[in-house]
Amino acid sequence: MLKGFEMLTRFDMTCIVCGNTKVAGLAGWHATCPACNYESAALSVVINAHTGPAVDEVEREAGLKALRLENFRTIVAWARQHVSVSRPRLLDVGSAHGWFLETAREQFDVLGVEPDAVVGARAAARGLPVRSGYFPDVLKDGERFDVIVFNDVIEHIPDIRSALAACHARLHDGGILILNLPNSRGFFYRLSKLIARLGWRGPFERLWQKDLPSPHVHYFNPRNLQQLVVGQGFELAEAAELPALRAKGLLERLRCAGNVPTVSLYLQYVAIMCAIPVLRMFPSDIIVGVFKKKAAD
Repeated sequence: MLKGFEMLTRFDMTCIVCGNTKVAGLAGWHATCPACNYESAALSVVINAHTGPAVDEVEREAGLKALRLENFRTIVAWARQHVSVSRPRLLDVGSAHGWFLETAREQFDVLGVEPDAVVGARAAARGLPVRSGYFPDVLKDGERFDVIVFNDVIEHIPDIRSALAACHARLHDGGILILNLPNSRGFFYRLSKLIARLGWRGPFERLWQKDLPSPHVHYFNPRNLQQLVVGQGFELAEAAELPALRAKGLLERLRCAGNVPTVSLYLQYVAIMCAIPVLRMFPSDIIVGVFKKKAAD
């Protein structure tokens, strides 16, 4: 991602989506736009320089991999539907452990970019084509793609407009940008805000990934996400939701999301397990936007 990824987000109170003035949110670091409902956070992003508790990558894999792989298969199918090139070239920005690259490489020529030196090196050691560094800095001059994908990444990038502009420049005309990210209209996110208003901020802070090396700095819903991306030279090709959780790996996923007290951890686990059967009645906490680059006039 962009070098601005590793910086303290300045709390600019101008909404990046609609230009209106944001208002104070549920914490000193949180703000919302009353006009378009975009939410932002002034949290420090410190990839490769984090001094807090280390993230247990084995535990993280146990908690996330089953869900991610199932969702990644769906995203690969969407990507294939929206490109007509016989062997498209795909860039995975923030490729992490390389799970998406492994899922997509049967149908695409894939390349990953990963700013976390340790995680990226592990993926490369497994033979995956991963470049260590930031998008678009590690790309070669003139390097272009048919598909660029951000899986749970775009919401971590402070200068999101520059990231989108770089995507526009690096895509062929008619190329596809896929954004897979959290949904501010999602059931669990809205529940966490309600609980935070009652005085328990733990779930809200966990969903923002506060105090982790790479916290969220944006929260979008389908409407304001589309407004932002369309303004950068794209058009919406498809919008959808994906499952936000599965019972398998749930406890491990909660454990890897920050320094959560044991009692709080198990209370959240029990509550979520009880809620799983009825979650399909509510908006998911994961949305996907498939955007097509407009041809030059």
